[in-house]
Amino acid sequence: MGTKTAKARKQSVIKTAPAGAAPEKTGAELRRDLAMGTNYVRDAAERWVLFLDALRARADNMIEHERQGMPPLLDFRYETLLDARHFDRPANYALLRITEIGDDCWEDCVDESLAPVMVIDPRAGHGPGIGGFKRDSEVGLAMHEGHPVYFVAFHPEPMPGQTLSDVHHALRRFVAEVARRHPDHPPVLYGNCQAGWAAILLAADCQGLSGPVVLNGSPLSYWAGEAGTSPMRMMGALSGGTWAAHLASDLNDGRMDGANLAQNFENLQPEKAIWDKYAHLFSHIDDERERFLEFERWWNGFYALSREEILAISENLFIGNKLEQGSFRIDDDCRADLRRLHSPLVIFASKGDNITPPEQALGWIPKVYTDTDALKAAGQRIVYLINPHVGHLGIFVSASVARLEHRAILDNLDEIEALAPGLYEMKIDNPTGDPDCRKPAYSVRFEPREVSDIGPAEQNAALERVAQVSRINEAAYDMFLGPWVRAMTTPATAETLRAMHPMRWTRLMFSERYNPWMRQLRIAAENMRATRTPMPEAHPAIQAEREAFAIIGSAIGTLRTARDEAIAATFRAIFEPGLHWPGKPEGKQ
Repeated sequence: MGTKTAKARKQSVIKTAPAGAAPEKTGAELRRDLAMGTNYVRDAAERWVLFLDALRARADNMIEHERQGMPPLLDFRYETLLDARHFDRPANYALLRITEIGDDCWEDCVDESLAPVMVIDPRAGHGPGIGGFKRDSEVGLAMHEGHPVYFVAFHPEPMPGQTLSDVHHALRRFVAEVARRHPDHPPVLYGNCQAGWAAILLAADCQGLSGPVVLNGSPLSYWAGEAGTSPMRMMGALSGGTWAAHLASDLNDGRMDGANLAQNFENLQPEKAIWDKYAHLFSHIDDERERFLEFERWWNGFYALSREEILAISENLFIGNKLEQGSFRIDDDCRADLRRLHSPLVIFASKGDNITPPEQALGWIPKVYTDTDALKAAGQRIVYLINPHVGHLGIFVSASVARLEHRAILDNLDEIEALAPGLYEMKIDNPTGDPDCRKPAYSVRFEPREVSDIGPAEQNAALERVAQVSRINEAAYDMFLGPWVRAMTTPATAETLRAMHPMRWTRLMFSERYNPWMRQLRIAAENMRATRTPMPEAHPAIQAEREAFAIIGSAIGTLRTARDEAIAATFRAIFEPGLHWPGKPEGKQ
């Protein structure tokens, strides 16, 4: 009887489960959940193999590109017109003419009645090609619209002792050659990022330009904005200025390794560089492999600058801010002065650009022109266009940006040149929402603006202090440490440091050349791709994976924000005058 009572109590406990508790799953449901989990594990394992194989392909592409001499990564056929390595003042630049797009050649595409477009790509660590490494690009769009297109490329290694003045004179000859070929229309210069100030130097030197200049994500005012903003600018200040670039160049036998510059870009947003990019590839390995490899071929091609170039860039632009001040000396008998500008300017910037924010793209205008009347009196026309969200690279590589903003700029060059002198904001009305729309599906307005709308022309005392500290550190390094570093550096030590750079070995470690296991992985991936059936995107396990990846990326972004805030606080404590600490009475230091 005691046994029956115990059984009854046990059944009573089972029947009186707490209200709201999940009902027990049937055997069929348990088998289904087990199958779902097993399918996810299988799918994730396959994606992991395919992900590693993509990293292997990236490394092999990187090696192959270097073996080929690192030619421009253009998705168009071209011919070399001028090679500046053979000029009287040699530079590692070349002028290319785009001859074919797909199956169409120059004669099929080009309307000789249109102005030629000359695209200058940035030389900031990476190789040439960002303006045309796919069809929906600046080069592709200009050719598609019928413009004769020329492209300024450069070689991986600078000429011995190459200076910015040598590069400037090479670009001047390139412009003259394009103008000679098209005497009815002055060339339209497209300057991307760093190449923007290279183009503006042509327009602001003693000879000047007559054609329009389009500046895409180009910094001309390096001290614009609050002193404690822009992580790259602050990190350069806290490292002591130009002496660090001088040291890096000396250790590399007189060259600045482009991998250093690329690493600085990645450090700006590590959540994207070390996590989001790879998490997205892993999650979408079946669709994103080729796009990933296409971009990484450009991103991991590192081109060097000469010691003379990187020091001149740092001293005159980033630290010295001499372009904006009108004291950038090109030659002994000529200096660049932005007040000489007479070419119509189109400035394309983005609020989502943390490398060249709109303040640095536009902040020079109130420094050069005290007010709108002064701008008009100078006979200058400046048109600016602000994208609300696209990042720095998106200004050049986004297909939707190329098909809308860049098309709108090209389509309206005649209207821009016909504008009365003044400052205008270019507004694009696109009710269709289609980035590939054409006139009259979209319309463009040029709204007059005042120079004061950009902001006050304030001198940044904190960055003046940075420049002073930089000059002192540079002089001390060049006098005491630099001679020893240069004496101990050899081509062999420079090549060793180059090979050991994290931007290289973290890529090359996945190559079959360095890792024999990757050959077996490549074979497994090839077999797997032939039989693979991906899980559906709406699967709960896939959705949970994406949410987990997003949480991790957000956490890394939070850490990056905390890092930037700490750097900003340190910067203000060292360089900003009149700093008021929390809790400190106003006016007391």
